[in-house]
Amino acid sequence: MGLTIIEKILAAHSGQDSVRPGDIVDMVVDARVARDFGGANVVKALRDAGLGVDDPSRTYFTFDCNPGGSDQKYAANQHICRMYAAEQGIDVFDIDAGIGTHVAIEQGLIWPGGTLVSTDSHANIMGAIGAFGQGMGDADIAGAWAHGAAWFKVPPTIKVIFEGEPGPGFSPKDLVLAAAGVLGAKGLLGCAAELYGPAIDALDLAGRITVASMSTEMGGIISLIPPSDEVVAYCRPLAQQPFEPVYADADAEYAKVVTVQLGAAGPMIARPGHPDDVVAVESLPVTRVDSVFIGSCTNGRYEDLAEAARVLEGHEIHPDVVLKVVPATDAIWQQCLDTGLWEIFKAAGALVGNAGCAGCAAGQIGQNGPGENTVSTGNRNFPGKQGRGQVFLASPATAAASAIAGVIRSERQLLEEPIPDRPALDLLPGPAQADEAPVENRPEVFAGRAWVIDVDSIDTDMIYHNRYLAETDPSKMGQYAFDNLAGWEDFAQKCQPGDIIVTGANFGAGSSRAQAVDCFKTLGVPGIVARSFGAIYERNAINAAMPVIRCDWSPDDFEDGDEIQVDLASGLIRNISSGAEIVGEPFAGIRLEIYRRGGLLRG
Repeated sequence: MGLTIIEKILAAHSGQDSVRPGDIVDMVVDARVARDFGGANVVKALRDAGLGVDDPSRTYFTFDCNPGGSDQKYAANQHICRMYAAEQGIDVFDIDAGIGTHVAIEQGLIWPGGTLVSTDSHANIMGAIGAFGQGMGDADIAGAWAHGAAWFKVPPTIKVIFEGEPGPGFSPKDLVLAAAGVLGAKGLLGCAAELYGPAIDALDLAGRITVASMSTEMGGIISLIPPSDEVVAYCRPLAQQPFEPVYADADAEYAKVVTVQLGAAGPMIARPGHPDDVVAVESLPVTRVDSVFIGSCTNGRYEDLAEAARVLEGHEIHPDVVLKVVPATDAIWQQCLDTGLWEIFKAAGALVGNAGCAGCAAGQIGQNGPGENTVSTGNRNFPGKQGRGQVFLASPATAAASAIAGVIRSERQLLEEPIPDRPALDLLPGPAQADEAPVENRPEVFAGRAWVIDVDSIDTDMIYHNRYLAETDPSKMGQYAFDNLAGWEDFAQKCQPGDIIVTGANFGAGSSRAQAVDCFKTLGVPGIVARSFGAIYERNAINAAMPVIRCDWSPDDFEDGDEIQVDLASGLIRNISSGAEIVGEPFAGIRLEIYRRGGLLRG
């Protein structure tokens, strides 16, 4: 009995003549990859276990989730990975390279019939070239780095046949969305798939990548496409070793055969929340579009961007729509520059980013906010995956047409039908109920436990780091207070309502961020005593009804834990624990008036 494609690949990489579904094999891994997402954990796992790297020449870091390092945790992880790579002689495809799975194909790290593992759940994109790819957790990847192999359970294979001639404007993304609509989120669960049919045979490499990339969204381990002559010719000069493409035997045994009827299908779209909730674009009711994202490992190839540019050329995006475009790799970015695609996107009003995962990963451009409707060419639209808004999955052409119209449109609709009025924007919620104490309960004399932080020039990044600036809910800001001030990172856990901060000169130096005041209000701190304050910080505090008392205190005046009393009108500060009294600057005049009414904008 013959073998399927995945059975042949796993057998060849485990030193066996044949394998069958359910067998456990120890598979040699040709390319072992860790991203900036998870890479630092792989390093930690290896160090903790006292393990080294089996073959640095087959081991790689790829930084694609947050190429700009705009998130502190990603920046730290990338630095850890770079240092480890230098120590071990490992190649790093750094922030200028692009999405690791695409880089692996472009750089010949993987080839038809080869094997690759990565911390990327879409490593199965390798099925586009007839190779095996698997996303794995940090411990799995660490094991592959250390031993050069990984255990694997041979999956059953489902044969998926695409029949019918789709209608005009039907793209590879529409094809895979149609398959998701038929198969559902569990249709390939725990299985490999082999894809066949004239529509599959006609796909170029970019189209194959699009189709293979969404097997994860159907529960599949991988969707393998038999390599075409074009794909083999592309991979042959790039591959790091000679290869022969792998094809299923004529008598291969499949778990089942599934047919996807394309008929005269046109452009498809997946509604928010479920990649398999697929309908025809033209069947949707009029749906407002606030932002559009074109890119990702699913649709970030040059051919994808060229398709979007073709629709956009000569148009401008709707004035109320934001269009974000991110190529998959730097080589594609350069190709777009050389061929003038970036000029088309910029003329239309798009934001163009550096290569990477973008909207599918936190931190890079492409995220959306609450209530925002986004048309995305990515592969997932789970709640929260691309931000806090709603995401529709569509092809590059549909995404571009929707950016122009301001409502979801296919290219045909854009050209042939009048554009309807955009539905009214859902208004932001009205003002929240005031969470401040009533004016009559605002004490002008208060007492509490002192936290003595005798440090000058504590800046706003030390008080409330810029990595938390996206937080807009004051009730959640307290947890971050002082977490970037050395020695005081646990302040928020130890502080109790009523505690008073006593600190040095120039407190609150730095930026204008009001969160550096609000975080203390959240914790219930009734006031701050300092030798002096940063000018902007002092204004922010006064306007937020947070008393800030200037007082030229000495280290002998206060100790941590002393009970102190503050009289705002007189500026008198009594150390109840020691009996000492210190006179500070009265919190008087307009400052006290604003405090009494609960803030600058109250009353």
